[in-house]
Amino acid sequence: MIRKAFATLRMRWIETARLMIGLPDYDRYCAHMRQRHPDREPMSRTAFFRNRQLHRYAGRGGGKCC
Repeated sequence: MIRKAFATLRMRWIETARLMIGLPDYDRYCAHMRQRHPDREPMSRTAFFRNRQLHRYAGRGGGKCC
């Protein structure tokens, strides 16, 4: 039980650290696309990271789709 709690805490910390440095989560994006937009093809990993960088550095709002 403690091991599972530690693993969950570790994953939350990794997720928080990635968000703090602006590293997007491709796996989360794919899960979102499967759940909310099953009729649409998700971007490739390369296209996803390019898209996220463009939104981050081009000064455009990174609004949510849903």
